[in-house]
Amino acid sequence: MSNNFVRGLCLAALLCAQSLAGSASAAPRDAAPLRLDAPIPIGPQVKVGKLANGLTYYIQRNARPERKLELRLVVKAGSILEDEDQRGLAHFVEHMAFNGSTNFRKHELVSYLQTIGVGYGADLNAYTSFDETVYILPIPTDKQEHVAKAFQVLEDWAHGLRFDPEDIDKERGIVLEELRLGKGASDRMGKQIMPAIFNGSRYAERLPIGTEDVLRNFKPEALTRFYRDWYRPDLMAVVVVGDIDPARAEKLVKAHFAHLKNPKPARPRPYAEIPARQATEALVVTDQEATGNAVLIRYPVQPVVEAGTIRAYRDDLVQAMFSAMLNQRLGELSQLPEPPFMGASSSLGKLTPRYRSYNASAALGPRGAEAALTALVEENERARRHGFSAAELERVKKSLMRDYEQAWNERAKSDSGTYAAEYIRNFLQQEAIPGIDTEYRYVKQLVPGITLDELNAYARRTIPLESGKLVLYTGVTRPETPQGAQLLAAVAAAQRAELRPHDEKAVAARLMERPPTPGRIVAESHDKALGLTHLVLSNGVKVILKPTDFRNDQVMMSAARFGGQSLFSDQDILNARFANAIVASMGVKDFSPLDMRKILAGKAAQVNVGLANYTDVVVGASGATDIETMLQLTWLKFHGVRRDEDLFRSYVGKQAEQARNQTAQPGARFGDAVMAALYNNHPRAPRTLKAEEYEQIDLDRSIDIFRQRFSSARDLTFILVGSFDTAAIKPLLAAYLGSLPTPELTVAFRDVGLRPATGVVKREVRSGSEPKSTISLTFTGQAEFTEAEQLRLSALLEVVNLRIIDVLREKMALIYGGGASGVLSKIPYGNYSIGVTLPTGPEHVDKVIAATFAEIKKLQLEGPEAADLEKVKSNWIQNHRRSLRENGYWLGHLQTALSEGTDPGAILQVEKQVQALSAEDIRIAARRYFNEQNYVQVVLNPEKAQAVETVAVSSAKTAVPGG
Repeated sequence: MSNNFVRGLCLAALLCAQSLAGSASAAPRDAAPLRLDAPIPIGPQVKVGKLANGLTYYIQRNARPERKLELRLVVKAGSILEDEDQRGLAHFVEHMAFNGSTNFRKHELVSYLQTIGVGYGADLNAYTSFDETVYILPIPTDKQEHVAKAFQVLEDWAHGLRFDPEDIDKERGIVLEELRLGKGASDRMGKQIMPAIFNGSRYAERLPIGTEDVLRNFKPEALTRFYRDWYRPDLMAVVVVGDIDPARAEKLVKAHFAHLKNPKPARPRPYAEIPARQATEALVVTDQEATGNAVLIRYPVQPVVEAGTIRAYRDDLVQAMFSAMLNQRLGELSQLPEPPFMGASSSLGKLTPRYRSYNASAALGPRGAEAALTALVEENERARRHGFSAAELERVKKSLMRDYEQAWNERAKSDSGTYAAEYIRNFLQQEAIPGIDTEYRYVKQLVPGITLDELNAYARRTIPLESGKLVLYTGVTRPETPQGAQLLAAVAAAQRAELRPHDEKAVAARLMERPPTPGRIVAESHDKALGLTHLVLSNGVKVILKPTDFRNDQVMMSAARFGGQSLFSDQDILNARFANAIVASMGVKDFSPLDMRKILAGKAAQVNVGLANYTDVVVGASGATDIETMLQLTWLKFHGVRRDEDLFRSYVGKQAEQARNQTAQPGARFGDAVMAALYNNHPRAPRTLKAEEYEQIDLDRSIDIFRQRFSSARDLTFILVGSFDTAAIKPLLAAYLGSLPTPELTVAFRDVGLRPATGVVKREVRSGSEPKSTISLTFTGQAEFTEAEQLRLSALLEVVNLRIIDVLREKMALIYGGGASGVLSKIPYGNYSIGVTLPTGPEHVDKVIAATFAEIKKLQLEGPEAADLEKVKSNWIQNHRRSLRENGYWLGHLQTALSEGTDPGAILQVEKQVQALSAEDIRIAARRYFNEQNYVQVVLNPEKAQAVETVAVSSAKTAVPGG
């Protein structure tokens, strides 16, 4: 596990939420004091080698998931290397990798991999970025021939692609549909923003998707030239991680890649520079269809230097701690009654692999850009001038240490894909990969010695004072859109403001001063087949325990009972629907959300409770040693609500602002139109609220609704799955769950009469300026729920998705992506719903609809092809075997069995049930669930005659040296 991976994990956890870490049973021993100038070694867990032709390889044996191997081909070549007639062709080459090669005919590769359980898109995939192209191939290791063939696939990708002119022309349509799919406000605004972000660098002109002109008109020679120039061993790495003998893996790498040749002469691999910014500028970019308003301050770029020493590792720890503390303060500002922004962050981050910059950004709320910029700059200045407090440093150290502790605890349970991603970063960005044993030892020795003075000095050094910068505003076109000069004035004024040190409020040291009077365990039984322990507590609450060894540091919990929003009237639906979020936004019992973050620093527990449509739900998670904290949080949720009018107004204001920003989005209009057509504008149907509707939410009524359902734990069964000892956890369950209040309350759902439209309903929505359409087909009806029938419906949908990709994409080139999903339910009545979503061009709508119904009709008459059904079965069995080692899979299955009244033991029969599926089962299901006399069709088409305005305004200030 690379140090940068763990640091990234830690930083994300510190900025966003408490991690789900636990403690180790035995940590690695501290060694001799570290020499800071010593290089960071490559860890013993991975073999890194280089062939004579320059190809690098990484090999690691890893047992999770079992019988699975993660393979990657990494090419240090992306869109930045394209010639002018190749814009978009780095990405096009990636597409052609699935269209035939030396050893695989067109479609043969994807088809073969699907037959052994490798899903196209979900498993088999690839991506192209500015500086790299990466091919992803997970492979089952049940049979040696699968592994051997997989290495042949990698080799073909590396130097054996066939660029058949006919296949190229067919793939043009697919890539052009991908280009079309990306069109919209973000694309239009991006074309204005990118030149400023990259300050005129080549990066701004080399977006991976390319240009429509080149994609339509390029000659095959341009494509093969890119492949010949840049797909070469000295720019490649092969990553092999998983259930394989390393010696065998190394032999396969050498056998398939040692004979590859570099071209002579080889084109030098250039790296684009980002020019120095000579002045402070403001840029305002707006669009009528933008998704929201935001500001960004990008400070001078600076080269990234990967020193590879322990000192550099320590510097990065300091950087992570600084960012976490500063962003905690920004989070506090977002909780104010009238916050200056909805959310904000400041950090030093990479712009490209070779450049980084300090950035401050915010999502804007009702107070607008100037208030947000003022708060952003002032909070950065406050940290620069006055530093942080000892209490802030203590909290961030606790959280950082816990994150590394979790990573170390899970060192034998980490997925192969995680390791593969680390080695990709090592190859592309030279990130160190010492292994988690070494990293944890580093952190245990380094973190205690990082002082407050050092952090404060880092803040003074890192937060720019006077420098050239870009101040960027992006948002929805409105009359009140600020001008560039206003943005610059706000930044300049904030930099000069008189600022007092941060006010650090003392909070309680723990959630509860003393545990509650405990209940008792009054009954216990066991299910040996499933490894379950059933408990009944003295207050009537039930518990199901499943201890596992799937993870060393993860416990997951859930509980559900019937009730939920269904018990409240249509007039109360807004109060009921938002009760969960409103109560959560105000804190827990006596503690505000900010208090909770401080109290839980270094803890690994979280609990959420709320009203779903027909159920009351409790979900939680913790590390192995923080189960008591998770149970305390649960107890507190049932013992009162913290009422805070200011935080309520803050929450409602943010939601209303988001709603205002969504009103012109084609996707939001389309989604609302689908729901309106499907449910005849029923008040319970999901839809996007208007901004003014949020004013109808009543704080006290929402609290009352929440307390009606969560002042009693009657008829709740808590399910806990994960790394715990049953005997050790029982006293905690008795103390916290056994003492929950259980007064009488209604435990049943109410059928609110929400029913889909019948017959054939067709609607058209006109929204958006780009030439893009989306088709929605929804099939609904009554159906009896059984597990067997649910399996048949799911198999049908998997087959349909295979046909959609094979026919509509690969054969007809009418779509880039799309597919079907569905559900069979018994609540509130036996019913099914299937949704098919297909993005395409306006000129293709009728053809796409006709082709989709033709495939459905074919399934109804002939059933699926045997090969397609076998692909579905193989993929399901592979996924099921992997999922049987996941706590979340077991928790979800046990909760569903409890709620639906099905047999929990069915989880052990899945493979048998899947293998028993027949083509006739699928044919019957297609006839049953795709009723061509009962469906809703909604088509989104662009507005006929409205151009969407994009506005860009820039202003320069005093010229300043700097990047």
